[in-house]
Amino acid sequence: MKWKWLGLWWYHFVLLRITIEGQTRYSIPEEVKRGSVVGNLAKDLGLGLSDILDRKLRVASEAGEQYFSVDPGKGELVVNDRIDREALCGQSASCILSLQVVTENPLQLHRIEVEVKDINDNSPVFMKEERHLKIAESTAAGIRFPLDTAQDQDFGSNSVKSYTLSKSECFSLKMKELSGDRHVPELVLEKPLDREKQSVHQLLLTALDGGSPVKTGTTNIIVTVLDNNDNVPVFKRTLYNISVPENSAVGSVLVQVEATDEDEGVNAEIEYRFADSTPQSLLSIFKMNSDTGEIILLDALDYESSSKIEISITAKDKGFPEMEGHCRVQIVVIDVNDNVPEIMLTSKPSPVREDAPKGTVVALISARDLDSGNNGNVALKLAHRSPFSLKASFSNNYALITADVLDREQTAEYNVEITATDSGSPPLSSKKTIHVSITDVNDNPPVFTQSFYNVYVKENGVPGSILYSVSASDLDSGENAKISYSILDSKVQDVSVSSYVYINSDNGSIYSMHSFDYEKLKVFQIQVQAKDQGSPSLSSNATVHVFILDQNDNTPAVIYPSSAALGSLSHQRMPRSAKAGHLVTKVTAVDADSGHNAWISYRLAEATDASLFTVNQYTGEVRTKRAVYEQDDSSQRLLIEIKDDGQPVQSATATVSILLEDGLHEPILDLRHKMSEPSKKTGRITLYLILSLASVSVLSLVTFLILAVKCIRGNRSSGSCCMRRSDCDDYKNPNRNLQIQLNTDGPIKYVEVLGGDMMSQSQSFRSCMSPMSEYSDFTLIKPSSTTDFKEVISVLDASLPDSTWTFESQQVSIEPPTQNVRAQQENWQNHPLFDSVSGLGVRAVSGDFPHPGGEMHQGEQKQRELLHEKERL
Repeated sequence: MKWKWLGLWWYHFVLLRITIEGQTRYSIPEEVKRGSVVGNLAKDLGLGLSDILDRKLRVASEAGEQYFSVDPGKGELVVNDRIDREALCGQSASCILSLQVVTENPLQLHRIEVEVKDINDNSPVFMKEERHLKIAESTAAGIRFPLDTAQDQDFGSNSVKSYTLSKSECFSLKMKELSGDRHVPELVLEKPLDREKQSVHQLLLTALDGGSPVKTGTTNIIVTVLDNNDNVPVFKRTLYNISVPENSAVGSVLVQVEATDEDEGVNAEIEYRFADSTPQSLLSIFKMNSDTGEIILLDALDYESSSKIEISITAKDKGFPEMEGHCRVQIVVIDVNDNVPEIMLTSKPSPVREDAPKGTVVALISARDLDSGNNGNVALKLAHRSPFSLKASFSNNYALITADVLDREQTAEYNVEITATDSGSPPLSSKKTIHVSITDVNDNPPVFTQSFYNVYVKENGVPGSILYSVSASDLDSGENAKISYSILDSKVQDVSVSSYVYINSDNGSIYSMHSFDYEKLKVFQIQVQAKDQGSPSLSSNATVHVFILDQNDNTPAVIYPSSAALGSLSHQRMPRSAKAGHLVTKVTAVDADSGHNAWISYRLAEATDASLFTVNQYTGEVRTKRAVYEQDDSSQRLLIEIKDDGQPVQSATATVSILLEDGLHEPILDLRHKMSEPSKKTGRITLYLILSLASVSVLSLVTFLILAVKCIRGNRSSGSCCMRRSDCDDYKNPNRNLQIQLNTDGPIKYVEVLGGDMMSQSQSFRSCMSPMSEYSDFTLIKPSSTTDFKEVISVLDASLPDSTWTFESQQVSIEPPTQNVRAQQENWQNHPLFDSVSGLGVRAVSGDFPHPGGEMHQGEQKQRELLHEKERL
């Protein structure tokens, strides 16, 4: 028997696997063991063994229960749980389990069917173990009494096929054929009964199925012989067919059966009831009115549970013995649209990359409606303005796919609302929301808060101090939004920028590597790069301009008197005949700082006689405050303090030693005084002329006119000039005592012009070193007065190209010239130093230098002669 069953199993398994309309179908018998192989699913779908794991091959049952699974090693479809065909499909002609096979990367859906074949695993069963019949002894032969049918959960050939009755002289068994190829056993009375001979007859009814081996079920039939009650109740119809909507109201009367009895009195009174074989499930839905024969609805009908119901009705009279008649009621349940469509997820939605192309499958969806006909036809639709769409596949199965470009930075997740609507009247609908996450793609570079940054840093800062913190953001997420900062390599004064600053790669903080010196470096720029951690990584740059702010860290440097050339003291000679305001000397200093830090002021700190001398606060000119007295000491010593305008104040001192001597001539006054003098003298000459016209002769008038002409010529030649070298003939006479010294020690470069006898009267020279000069790079102006310090600054600042005019680091030494001044100028201009003379960076250098060797300018000599002659007149 066991081998026979196994042979049948393999027959179904091997031979009945077919493919219908592109759908793979397998057939297996019910009740197979767990782990039994249904078929090689991977092979039948054209998948390799590597695809099983890579594409996450899996199965899902539309029925909900997972009866099958996939062996990941072999790709075989195996039984996962006990399969009972009767529990799954009942008495349906076919029992098919629909499976959905899902593969990912890309997401695809395959439909397969597994047909569950019935095996004879159930025996026929009667509702009751005993059936009692009461038959009057006067009952005529040939009368039939319907018997209970046996139920077999198996289907087809394995269901009930025949009945047998134990041997009896009075009774036989006949089969009554009903509609739908159904048969009902009936007990036939073969001859009249004799109560006196045998009052009770016991029979055994056996039901046999068509399986192999045959299984049976039995019930006992007990017939009690009664005294005469002549007539049996007879129904008007042996079969009542009614159609009832499934939404019929509870308590409504579905049908009324009616039977009559030809007897009279108590023997004609009929009582209606359901047959003893009626299952309890029907008794909970229907109720029989025993007096009227009305069948009343106790509970709601459900077309989806049972579309057709058959009930056996018995009518009994109240005579003795009781006589009963039989009929059947067949109820057809009419479907109404009472089930809402249901949306089910065949596969959970997987996260979608934001760069996914249109048509990418996001999720697999199925819909079902338990109603039938149009009531069960379901249509799905999405809400408007959704970047997704539904693509129908087969049998109410859909794929949710992308229909538009996705951008995670705009919308990181979607709640896709799907509406299912049936075709009933009125239509019913349901909604389901599917959550779809969008995964990030590195499609956004980091963005700085500014395209460039201006950073102001004080010089002399502490190395390692933070200069600034740049910040960038990235619209992406995760690793794609993690930013690291770096400084792109560049040069600052021919040195890599990394030797000046470094940056924290995590937070963008920029730190100094060492302190900065404004006098050496005023501004530089850094290229900062922000790069994300995506693949491939994206980056962006920002420029950081670092401006070094000047601090007052340089003391004023004394240019004249020069301690390098003349020692620590400056010895000056002054005649005792000098009047108040006499220019003794001029102290000149510069400051390497800038702005207010470079504004210099002079103050007389100590003096042998403070009442005799004064120092101009802005120009550094040392002048007499009064005339020299006889009792004044012939040796005067001045200590001049030079301070800048910075915070804190930086200062330096210069010591000037002055010798008061007799016999020295009055020095020529400064330029402005001298230029105003001719107008004063002219006024006096006019007065003399008026007096002379009145008192002297024509000869005196002619003489005066000659002198006036000479005076005018003297004024023209005595004016200070900055002229072209070719136009100045007064420099032809060489000054052999003139010395020119270029000082390049430290950051300040300047030129000293020294010459003449120290005992000679001091003269004033000014260095004109404008980088914008068109004709001359160096011009001597003599004699020169001391102009206001602010005027000098404004003039020289206006001539500079910009405020960042820096010192040249180049150092050049020049031999002192031995030719005349013009030759000296030509030699200097041919020297490489004057190719970059604008780089000397001296903002204002003015001072009094000794007269060169006592040789006098020709125009100056004429001017002196004219003045003496005017005084004589």
